[in-house]
Amino acid sequence: MPRALLSVFDKTGLVEFAKGLDELGWDLVSSGGTAAALQAAGLPVTEVATVTGAPEMLGGRVKTLHPTIHGGILADRAKPDHLADLDERQITPIDLVVVNLYPFVAEPSIEQIDVGGPTMVRAAAKNHAHVGIVVDPAMYSEVLDELRNIGVLSDATRRRLARSAFAQTAAYDAAIVGWFDEAGTGADSDGGDGLPPSLHLALERVQDLRYGENPHQIGARYRHTNAKGWWDDAEQLGGKALSYLNLYDAEAAWQLVHSLGDGPAAVVIKHANPCGAAVAADLTTAYGRAHACDPVSAFGGIVALNGPVPLAVADALAEVFTEVVIAPAFDADALAKLSEKKNLRIIVASAPAPEPLDVRTIGGGLLVQTRDEVGFDRASMEVPTDRAPSDEEWIDLELAWRLAARVSSNTIVLVKDGQAVGIGAGQQNRRDAGRIAAEKAAGRAAGGACASDAFFPFRDGLDAAAEAGATAVIQPGGSIRDTEVIDAANEAGMAMVFTGRRHFRH
Repeated sequence: MPRALLSVFDKTGLVEFAKGLDELGWDLVSSGGTAAALQAAGLPVTEVATVTGAPEMLGGRVKTLHPTIHGGILADRAKPDHLADLDERQITPIDLVVVNLYPFVAEPSIEQIDVGGPTMVRAAAKNHAHVGIVVDPAMYSEVLDELRNIGVLSDATRRRLARSAFAQTAAYDAAIVGWFDEAGTGADSDGGDGLPPSLHLALERVQDLRYGENPHQIGARYRHTNAKGWWDDAEQLGGKALSYLNLYDAEAAWQLVHSLGDGPAAVVIKHANPCGAAVAADLTTAYGRAHACDPVSAFGGIVALNGPVPLAVADALAEVFTEVVIAPAFDADALAKLSEKKNLRIIVASAPAPEPLDVRTIGGGLLVQTRDEVGFDRASMEVPTDRAPSDEEWIDLELAWRLAARVSSNTIVLVKDGQAVGIGAGQQNRRDAGRIAAEKAAGRAAGGACASDAFFPFRDGLDAAAEAGATAVIQPGGSIRDTEVIDAANEAGMAMVFTGRRHFRH
């Protein structure tokens, strides 16, 4: 008679699964709450303590950690000496292990660190040539179907189940390490710099994408196991399947629009860089001004809006080829209008939460850094020029600064009256970035603000901002030629702010 060992915290589908095993003639062994649930359902079950001859101890910390249990799981049935050991100790082999773990992720604490569960899971997965291991209730029906149809689990199924089991224990351990790091209680805590001494990443594939960065590449979205992000609750209401770049650019747009304050805001993203952004008294105005920054680049872009989308915005969007539009909600008539564009991906999403670490691949590993937080505290900034910014200039300086931090370096951003009017992105030198921003602004920056993500190494950058019509400049400062740049600002009657913080983005 084949034997199954069942020990689960999540009892979803447990009784039905055990009934199926019982009907197939399996001997059921269990412990604790699992045994009680099976007994309450009238199923014949042998307590683990009866099998081991050792009652549970230490408040349940020790119940399955016993040679009789692990000998039954780990015995290689192809090795005569293993079978002899089982026979000598009168150990019955265990053919199926059904285990899921204490909910550490939901309730992190020392007592929720499962020991016996992962030990059984790993033992069964190691011996998958002879033992099936089931860690997910979603697999119960498939396992029962195969047992009913062919009497045993196939080699391929046992191997697939083992892979899933090791993935679960790896993610479980990663969550525990992360908890120690967050609590700062581990012997290897980060020492206060925000970076742990090791990273243990466990991710699961949750969304297949239309393709990767290019059509010949395959793309998918993975998420941290046992965690959720805003993408998991996002709903696509229309349009084609999403591609890698759709998600990448939509992420940039959604993060940016939520960094621009609580008032109505709109951004247009192209290749992960804003080509338009604006804040205004209403969303319709904000979108119109964001699009007007660079209508040519907005073609085929991603639009993000931080409020419910009215029909007026939908009407304006309908006139422009747009890949994705993302917002917290759409008015019914606006959704109907946008749905007429069959290729437009329409996404409803909740506000994003920033990731604590920025991770990129590099040969043989990862580059990791803490997230670039973009604050704006006037009291912490220095005004080195003869003139301080006016209240209106401060408002434009803040928008320009927040945008510059999210544009590829080198960058110059020009803003006037809450609207980006010129963005020079990703240039190898700051002078070219300024020239591009000024050309795009085409005179609209007069009386507005200029932001540079890093200091001006020469006064020519400041002179270019003045020529574009900007009357206020914000930059980190810290160049050996700061005095020259300050003098140039004073000559032009400009106000300048030093933030003391650079915002490179590559």
